[in-house]
Amino acid sequence: MSSPSVSFPESDLQWSLPARGPVGMWCLIAAVSAIFAIFAVAYIFYIGKSLSGPQPQQVLHVPVFLTVCLISSSLTIHLAARLLKAGKLSSFSWWWLLTLVLGAIFLGGTFSEWHHLIYDEGLTIQTNLFGTTYYSLVGLHAFHVTVGLLALATVSLFALLGKVTAEHAERVEVLAMYWHFVDSVWVVVFTVVYIVGR
Repeated sequence: MSSPSVSFPESDLQWSLPARGPVGMWCLIAAVSAIFAIFAVAYIFYIGKSLSGPQPQQVLHVPVFLTVCLISSSLTIHLAARLLKAGKLSSFSWWWLLTLVLGAIFLGGTFSEWHHLIYDEGLTIQTNLFGTTYYSLVGLHAFHVTVGLLALATVSLFALLGKVTAEHAERVEVLAMYWHFVDSVWVVVFTVVYIVGR
């Protein structure tokens, strides 16, 4: 006795490829996460192994304000992306610009900290193991923040010229994914460098 056949509507059997933008960004995030993991593990491994000073607890100051700025920028870019999707272009532009400003404050603060460490504390990438791992890890993050800021600035320029519309919401959300990633990585870097490493 044959079992009854089950038929499914044709629409249930259709499958389409996921959007290339988010998939590509997830692949990039996965690859860069692996690199950050290597640098973070190296930093942890070499904690306390520098034979000469200065040591982390002597020169590092916890960047609370800069951290608040960067984490807040995740909220502002999220709001901006939602506003663009809703077609509220003017509000989108302002929230997007605020994200750019918050990111720039963070990056400027990072460079200011490096200036202090290099010229006031004498800590360079060649000073000791702490200097090497510190500038490598924090510098890697600063590089990705810089890339993100350039992308944010480009979108802001196009928005100012009236070239950004609700049709671009998906592309903006892909860029927002990258920025959320950069912010999330900073939580890890902050924990490793300023909490565990001190």
